Amino acid sequence: MRLITTLPAAIMLISGMMACGGASKSVNEGAVADSTVQAWPDTLRVGTLYSPTSYFIYREEKMGIDYDLVSQLAADKGMVLDLKVAPTLPALIEMIDSGLIDVAAYEVPVTAEYKSHVIPAGKESITKQVLVQPKTSADRRITDVTQLAGREVYVEAGSKYLYRLENLNDEIGGGIKIKEVKRDSIITEDLIDMVADGKIPLTIIDSDIARINRTYYTDLDIGLPVSFDQRSAWGVTPSKAWLADSIDSWMAGSERQLMQSQLLKRYFELSKAAPTFKVDFSKGRISPYDNLFRKYAGKIGWDWRMMASQGFIESRFDTTVVSWAGARGIMQIMPRTARAHGLSAGDIARPEPNIRAAAAIIKSLDSALAKKVPNKAERRKFVLAAYNSGIAHIYDAIALAEKYGKNPGVWDGNVADALLMKAKPEYYNDPVCRYGYFKGKQTTAYVREVMEFYNRTTRQVKQ
Repeated sequence: MRLITTLPAAIMLISGMMACGGASKSVNEGAVADSTVQAWPDTLRVGTLYSPTSYFIYREEKMGIDYDLVSQLAADKGMVLDLKVAPTLPALIEMIDSGLIDVAAYEVPVTAEYKSHVIPAGKESITKQVLVQPKTSADRRITDVTQLAGREVYVEAGSKYLYRLENLNDEIGGGIKIKEVKRDSIITEDLIDMVADGKIPLTIIDSDIARINRTYYTDLDIGLPVSFDQRSAWGVTPSKAWLADSIDSWMAGSERQLMQSQLLKRYFELSKAAPTFKVDFSKGRISPYDNLFRKYAGKIGWDWRMMASQGFIESRFDTTVVSWAGARGIMQIMPRTARAHGLSAGDIARPEPNIRAAAAIIKSLDSALAKKVPNKAERRKFVLAAYNSGIAHIYDAIALAEKYGKNPGVWDGNVADALLMKAKPEYYNDPVCRYGYFKGKQTTAYVREVMEFYNRTTRQVKQ
């Protein structure tokens, strides 16, 4: 029996690596086997797509709800994961059809179109398209689709959102002012940003993507559904129906149910927006940790005020902060990075070890980028960007800048713009991109905010 839940669609996305090698592990007790192979394989071959919910790389760490789940599946069953990333959903289905993978760890719609290609596996997730609008007073908020008559709604040209909006317009008798935006200039996530910034009034997007973006913009309302439910789940090749049942059994366990709840909170609820905090420069200081910034920045030839500016943007100098991704302390060090720099779990949030490790990271990034960005002043912005996103995405952005006629050695208006391109499939699937999808807007904002804060410090705080 397939398991059905109202968990967001992203829960089903499992960026993984499942492969079928020699079968030697026993199937979960209670799993129904209907083929001659009835054991967990040594290697599971899995296909997925880059996406902000399923699989992506952040600060050199692989993340995503699907990826986290499939990694746990492999750990529980002692399997080797073999992950392949497809550029599109049709390409992912092709990989299943051709036998390259056994599991599509991504939201495959549970529809007649895919019935002959995959067997749904694990819990079905349910999403719908929702209206994205600013939070306003109750009397101004749209609470019924009929209220869209006379309102402007922006959607991507040629997208499923456009088709749904056109049908909805017919259903309510017309009047919706549909504004099509060309795909080559913008993507749906950009439209959400524009609603949050007040540049456009309304847009439509899938509920799971809307929930993730609301963690960046807490002043958005995404409560009004404008479509029917869409069911989706992982897909398993029909020749291994036993595998689908085994995944069902594994996901139904109480520990996995708890894990899924925790993943939902991590990706869909924990805020990614920075808290407000004011700094008083009147006493000629930036933070309570200026002495540590001076000490460790001096060792790497970095202006201590720049490092302190990073600390402000990273954590507002709060040693207890833990980000949605697990980064900790003043300089928001990722756990794996902390271990690589000799920090124990107890050390990572302490001011001195945290700032010391950050200095070592900055030095390493600066050295790695020196050949690509020889100008030292310009390279600071690249180092800041790499600190925030991980250097892998900056390498991709430099490669995109070179390919598309931008200056690969200049950040503003060049590599910064190329990094923003990595949110679009036609660019993150480009052969020069090795590290896939990335929401570059957060990193470009980080660089800008650090530089703005630093410029303030140079005027008010002595070197």
